[in-house]
Amino acid sequence: MDRRASGTQHPTPFIGSDFTEEDFEAVRDHLLAERGIDLGMYKDRCIKRRIATRVRARGFYAPGPYLEVLRREPEEVTALLAALTIHVSQFFRNPSTFAVLEGVVLPDLVVRAREDGRREVRLWSLGCAAGEEPYSLALLAETLAPPEMKISILGTDLSPAVLERAREGLYDALRLGEVPEAVLKGYFSEEGHQFRLCRRVREKVRFECRNILDSGAYPPADLILCRNVLIYFGRRDQETILARLAAVLPSGGYLVLGRAETLPGEFRGMFHVAYPAERIYRRI
Repeated sequence: MDRRASGTQHPTPFIGSDFTEEDFEAVRDHLLAERGIDLGMYKDRCIKRRIATRVRARGFYAPGPYLEVLRREPEEVTALLAALTIHVSQFFRNPSTFAVLEGVVLPDLVVRAREDGRREVRLWSLGCAAGEEPYSLALLAETLAPPEMKISILGTDLSPAVLERAREGLYDALRLGEVPEAVLKGYFSEEGHQFRLCRRVREKVRFECRNILDSGAYPPADLILCRNVLIYFGRRDQETILARLAAVLPSGGYLVLGRAETLPGEFRGMFHVAYPAERIYRRI
Protein backbone atom coordinates (compact mmCIF):
# COMPACT_ATOMS: atom_id res chain seq x y z
CA MET A 1 0.00 0.00 0.00
CA ASP A 2 1.39 3.40 -0.99
CA ARG A 3 0.89 5.62 2.05
CA ARG A 4 2.27 8.85 0.55
CA ALA A 5 -0.21 11.64 1.04
CA SER A 6 -1.32 13.47 -2.07
CA GLY A 7 0.62 16.68 -2.72
CA THR A 8 3.40 16.02 -0.19
CA GLN A 9 6.82 14.45 -0.35
CA HIS A 10 6.63 13.00 3.15
CA PRO A 11 5.24 9.49 3.80
CA THR A 12 2.36 9.17 6.19
CA PRO A 13 3.45 7.65 9.52
CA PHE A 14 2.83 3.93 9.81
CA ILE A 15 0.03 2.96 12.21
CA GLY A 16 -1.21 -0.36 13.54
CA SER A 17 -4.24 -0.62 11.28
CA ASP A 18 -1.90 -0.61 8.27
CA PHE A 19 -0.58 -4.08 9.15
CA THR A 20 -1.41 -6.81 6.70
CA GLU A 21 -2.14 -10.18 8.28
CA GLU A 22 0.96 -11.55 6.58
CA ASP A 23 3.28 -8.94 8.13
CA PHE A 24 1.66 -9.23 11.54
CA GLU A 25 1.98 -13.02 11.50
CA ALA A 26 5.63 -12.65 10.53
CA VAL A 27 6.30 -10.55 13.64
CA ARG A 28 4.37 -12.96 15.87
CA ASP A 29 6.11 -16.00 14.43
CA HIS A 30 9.53 -14.43 14.90
CA LEU A 31 8.89 -13.57 18.55
CA LEU A 32 7.60 -17.08 19.18
CA ALA A 33 10.61 -18.70 17.50
CA GLU A 34 13.25 -16.47 19.07
CA ARG A 35 11.93 -15.89 22.60
CA GLY A 36 9.04 -18.31 23.07
CA ILE A 37 6.56 -15.45 23.44
CA ASP A 38 3.12 -16.17 21.98
CA LEU A 39 1.02 -13.06 21.43
CA GLY A 40 -1.88 -15.08 20.09
CA MET A 41 -4.07 -14.59 23.16
CA TYR A 42 -3.62 -10.84 23.30
CA LYS A 43 -5.80 -8.34 21.47
CA ASP A 44 -4.41 -7.88 17.97
CA ARG A 45 -5.37 -4.21 17.75
CA CYS A 46 -3.46 -3.30 20.92
CA ILE A 47 -0.40 -5.32 19.88
CA LYS A 48 -0.41 -3.83 16.38
CA ARG A 49 -0.43 -0.31 17.80
CA ARG A 50 2.58 -1.10 19.97
CA ILE A 51 4.52 -2.70 17.13
CA ALA A 52 3.72 0.27 14.88
CA THR A 53 5.14 2.58 17.55
CA ARG A 54 8.38 0.63 17.45
CA VAL A 55 8.41 0.70 13.62
CA ARG A 56 8.16 4.49 13.73
CA ALA A 57 10.80 4.72 16.46
CA ARG A 58 13.26 3.01 14.13
CA GLY A 59 12.44 5.52 11.39
CA PHE A 60 10.45 3.24 9.08
CA TYR A 61 7.17 3.91 7.30
CA ALA A 62 6.32 0.27 6.52
CA PRO A 63 6.79 -3.06 8.33
CA GLY A 64 8.94 -4.72 5.64
CA PRO A 65 12.24 -2.95 6.44
CA TYR A 66 11.54 -3.23 10.15
CA LEU A 67 11.07 -7.00 9.84
CA GLU A 68 14.52 -7.23 8.27
CA VAL A 69 16.01 -5.39 11.26
CA LEU A 70 14.06 -7.59 13.67
CA ARG A 71 15.47 -10.72 12.08
CA ARG A 72 19.01 -9.34 11.92
CA GLU A 73 19.37 -7.71 15.35
CA PRO A 74 18.60 -9.74 18.50
CA GLU A 75 18.69 -6.55 20.56
CA GLU A 76 15.74 -5.23 18.55
CA VAL A 77 13.73 -8.27 19.60
CA THR A 78 14.42 -7.30 23.22
CA ALA A 79 13.44 -3.69 22.53
CA LEU A 80 10.20 -4.75 20.83
CA LEU A 81 9.24 -7.07 23.68
CA ALA A 82 9.84 -4.24 26.14
CA ALA A 83 7.46 -2.10 24.08
CA LEU A 84 4.84 -4.85 23.81
CA THR A 85 4.62 -6.01 27.39
CA ILE A 86 2.59 -3.89 29.76
CA HIS A 87 4.84 -2.44 32.44
CA VAL A 88 2.27 -0.10 33.93
CA SER A 89 1.52 -1.10 37.50
CA GLN A 90 1.14 0.50 40.88
CA PHE A 91 1.85 -0.21 44.52
CA PHE A 92 -0.73 -2.46 46.23
CA ARG A 93 -2.57 -2.97 42.96
CA ASN A 94 -5.96 -4.57 43.78
CA PRO A 95 -5.89 -3.56 47.46
CA SER A 96 -8.25 -6.36 48.52
CA THR A 97 -5.70 -8.90 47.28
CA PHE A 98 -2.95 -7.31 49.34
CA ALA A 99 -5.29 -7.17 52.34
CA VAL A 100 -5.57 -10.98 52.19
CA LEU A 101 -1.82 -11.33 51.71
CA GLU A 102 -1.19 -9.11 54.73
CA GLY A 103 -3.87 -10.47 57.00
CA VAL A 104 -3.77 -14.19 56.20
CA VAL A 105 -1.27 -15.47 53.66
CA LEU A 106 2.03 -14.00 54.87
CA PRO A 107 1.35 -14.65 58.59
CA ASP A 108 0.42 -18.24 57.70
CA LEU A 109 3.64 -18.72 55.73
CA VAL A 110 5.71 -17.35 58.62
CA VAL A 111 4.05 -19.81 61.04
CA ARG A 112 4.55 -22.73 58.66
CA ALA A 113 8.21 -21.87 58.11
CA ARG A 114 8.77 -21.70 61.87
CA GLU A 115 7.05 -25.07 62.35
CA ASP A 116 9.27 -26.56 59.63
CA GLY A 117 12.37 -25.26 61.35
CA ARG A 118 13.08 -22.71 58.60
CA ARG A 119 14.10 -19.10 59.11
CA GLU A 120 13.19 -17.88 55.63
CA VAL A 121 9.98 -17.28 53.68
CA ARG A 122 10.49 -16.97 49.91
CA LEU A 123 8.31 -14.73 47.77
CA TRP A 124 8.44 -14.49 43.97
CA SER A 125 6.85 -11.69 41.93
CA LEU A 126 6.78 -13.01 38.36
CA GLY A 127 6.47 -10.31 35.68
CA CYS A 128 7.30 -7.64 38.23
CA ALA A 129 7.42 -4.66 35.83
CA ALA A 130 9.11 -1.65 37.45
CA GLY A 131 9.09 -3.21 40.90
CA GLU A 132 5.81 -1.96 42.34
CA GLU A 133 4.55 -5.43 43.23
CA PRO A 134 7.66 -6.89 44.92
CA TYR A 135 8.27 -3.61 46.71
CA SER A 136 4.67 -3.75 47.98
CA LEU A 137 5.50 -7.17 49.42
CA ALA A 138 8.67 -5.72 50.96
CA LEU A 139 6.66 -2.98 52.65
CA LEU A 140 4.35 -5.61 54.14
CA ALA A 141 7.39 -7.56 55.31
CA GLU A 142 8.59 -4.50 57.22
CA THR A 143 5.83 -5.01 59.79
CA LEU A 144 4.97 -8.70 59.41
CA ALA A 145 8.35 -10.43 59.61
CA PRO A 146 9.46 -11.38 63.14
CA PRO A 147 13.12 -10.61 63.94
CA GLU A 148 14.27 -14.20 63.56
CA MET A 149 12.55 -14.72 60.18
CA LYS A 150 13.92 -13.51 56.84
CA ILE A 151 11.47 -12.77 54.04
CA SER A 152 13.36 -12.96 50.76
CA ILE A 153 11.69 -11.41 47.71
CA LEU A 154 12.55 -12.08 44.08
CA GLY A 155 11.21 -9.93 41.22
CA THR A 156 11.63 -11.19 37.65
CA ASP A 157 10.75 -9.68 34.31
CA LEU A 158 11.62 -10.15 30.66
CA SER A 159 12.93 -6.61 30.12
CA PRO A 160 16.41 -5.61 31.39
CA ALA A 161 15.54 -1.93 30.90
CA VAL A 162 12.45 -2.05 33.09
CA LEU A 163 14.37 -3.95 35.78
CA GLU A 164 16.96 -1.18 35.86
CA ARG A 165 14.15 1.27 36.56
CA ALA A 166 12.87 -1.04 39.27
CA ARG A 167 16.23 -1.02 41.05
CA GLU A 168 16.11 2.79 41.14
CA GLY A 169 12.85 2.72 43.08
CA LEU A 170 11.70 6.11 41.73
CA TYR A 171 8.00 6.54 40.94
CA ASP A 172 5.41 9.03 39.79
CA ALA A 173 2.60 9.87 42.18
CA LEU A 174 0.12 7.94 39.99
CA ARG A 175 1.89 4.70 40.93
CA LEU A 176 1.39 5.43 44.64
CA GLY A 177 -2.35 6.05 44.77
CA GLU A 178 -3.03 3.00 46.98
CA VAL A 179 -0.12 3.62 49.37
CA PRO A 180 -1.36 4.64 52.85
CA GLU A 181 -0.31 8.14 53.87
CA ALA A 182 1.74 6.86 56.82
CA VAL A 183 3.64 4.45 54.55
CA LEU A 184 4.24 7.18 51.99
CA LYS A 185 5.68 9.50 54.62
CA GLY A 186 7.66 6.79 56.36
CA TYR A 187 9.28 5.02 53.42
CA PHE A 188 9.35 7.45 50.47
CA SER A 189 11.19 10.71 49.92
CA GLU A 190 10.18 13.36 47.40
CA GLU A 191 12.51 14.08 44.50
CA GLY A 192 10.99 16.80 42.36
CA HIS A 193 7.63 15.47 41.17
CA GLN A 194 8.55 11.86 41.98
CA PHE A 195 9.00 9.70 45.06
CA ARG A 196 11.90 7.36 45.86
CA LEU A 197 11.47 4.28 48.02
CA CYS A 198 13.99 4.11 50.85
CA ARG A 199 17.11 2.01 50.41
CA ARG A 200 16.30 -0.34 53.30
CA VAL A 201 13.11 -1.56 51.60
CA ARG A 202 14.69 -1.64 48.13
CA GLU A 203 17.43 -3.91 49.43
CA LYS A 204 14.83 -6.50 50.46
CA VAL A 205 14.15 -7.27 46.78
CA ARG A 206 16.44 -9.04 44.34
CA PHE A 207 15.69 -8.52 40.64
CA GLU A 208 16.52 -10.95 37.84
CA CYS A 209 15.90 -10.92 34.09
CA ARG A 210 14.10 -14.15 33.31
CA ASN A 211 12.02 -15.67 30.50
CA ILE A 212 9.72 -18.14 32.21
CA LEU A 213 9.71 -20.38 29.12
CA ASP A 214 13.48 -20.91 29.36
CA SER A 215 14.53 -24.41 30.36
CA GLY A 216 16.32 -23.25 33.52
CA ALA A 217 14.93 -24.31 36.90
CA TYR A 218 12.34 -22.11 38.56
CA PRO A 219 13.35 -20.71 41.97
CA PRO A 220 11.70 -22.34 45.00
CA ALA A 221 9.06 -20.12 46.57
CA ASP A 222 6.39 -20.20 49.29
CA LEU A 223 4.29 -17.53 47.56
CA ILE A 224 4.24 -16.81 43.82
CA LEU A 225 2.49 -13.78 42.35
CA CYS A 226 1.93 -14.45 38.65
CA ARG A 227 -0.64 -11.76 37.93
CA ASN A 228 -1.54 -10.79 34.36
CA VAL A 229 1.35 -12.81 32.92
CA LEU A 230 -0.38 -15.87 31.50
CA ILE A 231 -2.43 -13.72 29.10
CA TYR A 232 0.70 -13.36 26.95
CA PHE A 233 0.88 -17.10 26.28
CA GLY A 234 -1.07 -19.76 24.41
CA ARG A 235 -2.89 -22.54 26.26
CA ARG A 236 -0.08 -25.09 25.95
CA ASP A 237 2.53 -22.68 27.32
CA GLN A 238 0.16 -21.65 30.12
CA GLU A 239 -0.14 -25.28 31.17
CA THR A 240 3.65 -25.72 31.07
CA ILE A 241 4.20 -22.62 33.21
CA LEU A 242 1.55 -23.58 35.75
CA ALA A 243 2.91 -27.12 36.07
CA ARG A 244 6.40 -25.75 36.73
CA LEU A 245 5.08 -23.24 39.26
CA ALA A 246 3.22 -26.00 41.06
CA ALA A 247 6.41 -28.06 41.16
CA VAL A 248 8.36 -25.40 43.11
CA LEU A 249 5.60 -24.55 45.56
CA PRO A 250 5.61 -26.63 48.76
CA SER A 251 2.44 -28.08 50.24
CA GLY A 252 0.59 -25.10 51.72
CA GLY A 253 2.33 -22.61 49.42
CA TYR A 254 0.29 -19.99 47.60
CA LEU A 255 -0.18 -18.97 43.96
CA VAL A 256 -1.83 -15.66 43.02
CA LEU A 257 -3.11 -15.07 39.49
CA GLY A 258 -4.56 -11.93 37.87
CA ARG A 259 -8.21 -11.02 38.22
CA ALA A 260 -8.88 -11.95 34.58
CA GLU A 261 -7.07 -15.29 34.84
CA THR A 262 -8.36 -18.63 36.05
CA LEU A 263 -6.74 -21.92 36.93
CA PRO A 264 -7.50 -24.56 34.25
CA GLY A 265 -9.50 -27.54 35.42
CA GLU A 266 -6.63 -30.00 35.14
CA PHE A 267 -4.77 -28.11 37.89
CA ARG A 268 -7.63 -28.16 40.40
CA GLY A 269 -6.22 -31.37 41.88
CA MET A 270 -3.00 -29.52 42.71
CA PHE A 271 -4.52 -26.43 44.30
CA HIS A 272 -7.25 -25.50 46.73
CA VAL A 273 -9.14 -22.33 45.79
CA ALA A 274 -8.39 -20.34 48.94
CA TYR A 275 -9.84 -16.94 47.92
CA PRO A 276 -11.76 -17.14 44.62
CA ALA A 277 -12.38 -13.41 44.17
CA GLU A 278 -8.67 -12.66 44.63
CA ARG A 279 -7.51 -15.61 42.48
CA ILE A 280 -5.45 -16.95 45.41
CA TYR A 281 -4.78 -20.69 45.32
CA ARG A 282 -3.11 -22.90 47.91
CA ARG A 283 -0.91 -25.84 46.93
CA ILE A 284 -2.28 -29.21 48.01
